[in-house]
This record gives sequence, C-alpha cells and structure tokens, in this order.
Amino acid sequence: MIQQEFCFCTLALGKVYRTLAGLLAKDLELYSPNTAFIILTDYPQDFSNYSQVLAFQHQQQGVKCYHDKRFAIAKALSLFNSCIFIDADMRILAPVPEDMEWLLEPGISARACMDMPKKFAKALGTTNKKFTREIEVIKKAAQFLNLEPECENVMFVHEYLFSVTKSTGKEIEFLETWAILAKYFELNGVYEAEGNAIGLAAYKAGLPVRWSEMSGISFFNNKTELIKIQKGESNMDEMLTYFKEHGITAYPKRSIFWKIVFKISKVIMHIYRTIKYRVFKTYIIQERREKVY
Repeated sequence: MIQQEFCFCTLALGKVYRTLAGLLAKDLELYSPNTAFIILTDYPQDFSNYSQVLAFQHQQQGVKCYHDKRFAIAKALSLFNSCIFIDADMRILAPVPEDMEWLLEPGISARACMDMPKKFAKALGTTNKKFTREIEVIKKAAQFLNLEPECENVMFVHEYLFSVTKSTGKEIEFLETWAILAKYFELNGVYEAEGNAIGLAAYKAGLPVRWSEMSGISFFNNKTELIKIQKGESNMDEMLTYFKEHGITAYPKRSIFWKIVFKISKVIMHIYRTIKYRVFKTYIIQERREKVY
C-alpha cells in the first residue's frame, strides 16, 4: 500500500455497523486502493481480511456513541497529516483522487455546515422541545468555555462527512475540548448532534471550519440521497441497489423475542452509562475544564 498523507476513518460499534463498515471498506478497495481506512471498533477481527483497513479496539465511552467519533479522528491524526471522517453507513461511488487540494488546507472542511446563529434562528417559534433544549445547552456550553453565548462566529458541522487537517497543534486542543464538551452535552441530556461540540471546540481551539464541496468524493448517504431525489438532483433507479443494501444491513430481520432483548439491553446500558456519568459529574467537569484554560 502506497503511503499517503491522508486516510479515511470511521467508528463501527456493534454487528450492524461493523457490517456496514465492511461494505464501505470494499468501496474503498475499489475506488481508493492506496488509501488507509482506519476503523475503531469493538471487534477488530471482523476486518482482518481487508488489506487497507487498520482496525483498532474501542469500547463505547459515552452514554451514546456519537461523540466517540473523536477517538477515530485522534487515531487517524496520530498516523496521518489529514483524515476524512465518514459515517460507517455511507458508501463511496466513484474513484477518489490521490491529490485533493481542499484537503491541504489546515482545519476542518465539511460537506455540510452552517453558522450557529442560523441554527438558533430555526429554533424560534418551534414546538420541538428536543431542539429548543439542544439550543439552550449549546449556549450554556459556549458560556462554559468563555465564548459568546450567541456563537456568532461558530460553525455547526454536519458530522457525517468532514475532514480534519493538522494545524500547528490546534487540532490537539480541538480534540481535547471536544472531549470536555462530549461530557458536558451528555450530562445535560443532549446525546446526539455532535456537530455542536465539533463547532464549539474548533472555535475555542482556533481551528478553521469551512464548507467544502469535497470535490473528488462521490458518496451515498441514505438520508441526504432522499433529499437529492426529491429535488431532482438524483435518480432513485440508479441508487436503488444502495438503498436496498443499506436497508437489509441496517435493519436486519429479528424475531420478536430478540427485538425485545435488543431493546431492553439498550435501555439498561443507557441507564448504566447515564448513572456512571452523573456519579462522576463534578470530577469530570472540573478535571477537563482545567485542561482548557
């Protein structure tokens, strides 16, 4: 394998996501054969037959796994100058160039992002309590980091596809601050939308965040693809195979018994992790905050 300055990386916890990551690994073998694919997973042995995959053992650290993406990025940046994080349930559709100019720019390049004030504006008048609670916690998190609560210059990052390129150590502060915010958001009951933490942490670290078309990466994401089809920018017939593979893999058929067992186990683990976090709440926040300042 030819050594490159960048790699792809992802997080694949649980059988479903390991299987999805396997499909993505096959795409990269076909379309980007000289690029390493770093996977943090609970069962690295599943990827032993993929020549490009560097699989590392990882057990879920958060109440939910969304913020654990930072560990995949940290591992990738310990080995390469740049990494492209891609959700495990996505696909690559065409050859990936070995020289992408946008990847040379220090900081974060995101396929989708928006400034925080626009996100805040969306919350005005909404009846979605979950969304308004998220906005409230974002503002409190900004104050926690001694940033302006209105986050005028902060960019929210849609976390399904984005790159991080080293920037004179700012990427390290970014990851450390993300670690603090991961705890902060989860302790305040916001477990998803890790793009909030990414944006705040990058701004605190002085790591640039920019929108990029990410030219050269043709991808399939089931959610964004449906939107593109509705807009007439994509064709369902052409994407049907990918939708079918995603559906079969992401939503495997289970007996009623195993569905019940699966749901109960998820609830138990969620309660366990939530209690563990709250027991150590004061210690975690105080210890992590000292590292920021």
